[in-house]
This record gives sequence, C-alpha cells and structure tokens, in this order.
Amino acid sequence: MTEVGCGACHDIPGIDWPRGALGGPLEGFARRPMIAGRFPNQPGVLIAWIRNAPVMAPDTAMPASLMSERDARDVAAYLYGLDER
Repeated sequence: MTEVGCGACHDIPGIDWPRGALGGPLEGFARRPMIAGRFPNQPGVLIAWIRNAPVMAPDTAMPASLMSERDARDVAAYLYGLDER
C-alpha cells in the first residue's frame, strides 16, 4: 500500500505518511456495507476495485493500480483486518 501510494489519497491506520483525505479514511472499512458508496463490501468486489476502480466506475477519482491479484488480496485482507486491531 505504501509502495503504490494508497496513502496519498487515503488515511490508513498503520501507515503514518502520507495521510490523504481525498479518498477518505479507511479505518473501520470492514464495517462499511458499501465500497465507494456503490458496490457491496465483499472481498472479490474489493479486490477488483483495488486493481481497476475506473473499469467499475468510470467517474471515480481512484486510479487503476498496478497491483497483482495477490497484492490486491493482501490489501483487502489488511483492510478487513483493521477492525481486529
């Protein structure tokens, strides 16, 4: 998440810098019913969103990432695990 710059737009627990505000904070992500206010918060949907959000929502400000499927799964697991900390 640090390498691809997720923190440039999101405030992410466990990542000290940067602390972006454009994409909103990701604390409590697992408790949210929706991803980006429009897609069900489910692991497969989240992985697709992380990898290529513009395909799912062309009007989104979130860019496509160059993450592999495995890295996107790891990010999803991290976000779903935030509530367990």
